[in-house]
Amino acid sequence: MIEVIKQQLKNSKSSQEKTNYLREFLQIMVLKNIYDQKAFNNIAFLGGTALRILFDINRFSEDLDFSLINKKQYDFNKINDNIVKFFKQNNILVETTPKTTNNVHSAFLKFPKILKELNLSIFDNQKLSIKFEIDTNPPKDWTLETMLINKTYLFQVTSFDLSSMFATKLHACFFRKYTKGRDFYDLVWYLSKKTKPNIKLLNNAIYQTEKKDLKITDNNFIDFVIDKIQKTDFKLIREDVRNFLFDINELNLLNKDFIISLCKNLK
Repeated sequence: MIEVIKQQLKNSKSSQEKTNYLREFLQIMVLKNIYDQKAFNNIAFLGGTALRILFDINRFSEDLDFSLINKKQYDFNKINDNIVKFFKQNNILVETTPKTTNNVHSAFLKFPKILKELNLSIFDNQKLSIKFEIDTNPPKDWTLETMLINKTYLFQVTSFDLSSMFATKLHACFFRKYTKGRDFYDLVWYLSKKTKPNIKLLNNAIYQTEKKDLKITDNNFIDFVIDKIQKTDFKLIREDVRNFLFDINELNLLNKDFIISLCKNLK
């Protein structure tokens, strides 16, 4: 498998770009195994990595995010163990310590040798990590769809539909406990596609974390977004997303005036 990965990376220019493509290849392997073990009967794919892998947005992503959609026969430790076995079968060493406390089940998949094997690090102990996380208590009223992935492997994933993913992204942009620039890059993508959010899911997500009923509607959600954008520090956002972009010039799009103009075009 290492030789296959080398072929995948051969046209990449910088070490950072190769590392990003490597992480993406490993993410696709995780998704393939989740499909193989039929775990998409229980969990749905969403988040920035879903946008990258399913819709080819122009930025790399780090984490694999899922929501629990069916509790029957759901077993996070079994899912995690099967992922580890899959990598070992492909001669890729991985370490993981799953956590199943509270409403989030997660594991860091740590690859201790792969960077050195691919000449992306001079250090034997430098690890590449992918966070794998499942929200076991997602807000209600999401909608699902099944999508085909054809990237090295051919398989299907169950994901939130685009409207539901947009709703969760709006919640992440404006109610996450810390600012994540990649969220706002994704926001620009959604707005440029004139995507309409799943309003019920958005309101439910906000109420779940903030205990506030903001009564967002199809008619006022653009005003809600503009108000939040006015209060956002875009210098911090641009610095966070810089290393994940294919084209560094896209940083120029991450500014208040441009995003507000996208919002107004939806009115």
